[in-house]
Amino acid sequence: MSRFQEQKWRKTALVSGIVINLGILFFYKYYEFAGSLITDFFSWFGIGISIPQWNVLLPVGISFYIFQAVGYAVDVYRGTIKAEKNFIVYALFISFFPQLVAGPIERARNMLPQFKEKHKFSYENFDRGLRWMLWGFFMKLCVADRISTYVDAVYNNYMEHSGTSLLLATFFFTFQIYCDFAGYSLIAIGSSRIMGFHLMENFHRPYFSRSIKEFWRRWHISLSTWFKDYLYIPLGGNRVSHWRHLWNLFVTFLVSGIWYGANLTFVLWGTLHGLYQVVGIEKNRLLPQVKAPRKLHAVLNCIVTFVLVMFAWIFFRANDLHSAFEIIGRIFTHQGALFTGEGIPSLLLGFMCIGILMLKELKDELSLKIYALDSPHYGVRIASMSLFLAFIILSASFDGGAFIYFQF
Repeated sequence: MSRFQEQKWRKTALVSGIVINLGILFFYKYYEFAGSLITDFFSWFGIGISIPQWNVLLPVGISFYIFQAVGYAVDVYRGTIKAEKNFIVYALFISFFPQLVAGPIERARNMLPQFKEKHKFSYENFDRGLRWMLWGFFMKLCVADRISTYVDAVYNNYMEHSGTSLLLATFFFTFQIYCDFAGYSLIAIGSSRIMGFHLMENFHRPYFSRSIKEFWRRWHISLSTWFKDYLYIPLGGNRVSHWRHLWNLFVTFLVSGIWYGANLTFVLWGTLHGLYQVVGIEKNRLLPQVKAPRKLHAVLNCIVTFVLVMFAWIFFRANDLHSAFEIIGRIFTHQGALFTGEGIPSLLLGFMCIGILMLKELKDELSLKIYALDSPHYGVRIASMSLFLAFIILSASFDGGAFIYFQF
């Protein structure tokens, strides 16, 4: 594209690059899913079609680095950045190891210049990066992995559990998916900062959001901004008619659901968030604003947003659509005893770790200062980090396994 002057050849090069990259992603991630949908569709008409199954392994992190490659090509086409002539530097941008397998999905304009700079050891970078990594390990080992055993036990055998247990498992999964992914992001961002590289923030306390729109400004920021820059805006964004604007929003969230995985549960999860956005816009446009004390209004909005997000997570976690609807039905109709198979102490520890998480996030949300965490003295911060590391080791669960987002 940098060599071509004529617009048609630049566009041809861009389209070719996008098709090749997304074609690779489709083959590895969606081929079997598409094949099964085609087979089921024709079977409704009594037509037997057999789509060959390749049973290939999904390369770890393929959704993330394919999107980075596509974003780079579009940025070169738009003239936002110049084409990188050094293949090694470009390869490093695509395969930078801290964020290779689960993001953040970086932009070429942020990372390529950093790969050409000299990086020297910095105590400030080391201190900040290590603190981010410690908090990421807490989110993964003490929160996500601790409560994952309960979530898996209930969701994988949902017919044997009451609505109360399913509701608690859904509440736990709301924090498991957040802490699992945000924890990885912090570890990636922190380890990069220790080496002198600055990655973009990927989560910004999403469960304090006051609307679904704000939630997506705080959740998986690198992906939501990617879809905004490379799908929503090219579709016309909000610079079109009202109904076309709503359609653009809906399509963007539908595609984001498909990005997560080759399963109808992810499609419905994305569709649900798209509907949330459309209904939210229409509500603000057609209904009068409720007059209430500002702080009370903010708290109520946070609670409503959290409940809507938690409800949508049922589709994200369920093994299939049938299971998701069965789980929703049992939550509202099959009340009963709480499942305590993991033991009361384990449940209490899970709640305690969630409480510590939310207190820390509330501190950051309200910009509160705690001397042990924000002291200007390195000795105090090292001591507090050492104590926190000891707490992680004592309270961590090491049964959770790989990060959830490795599958995407």
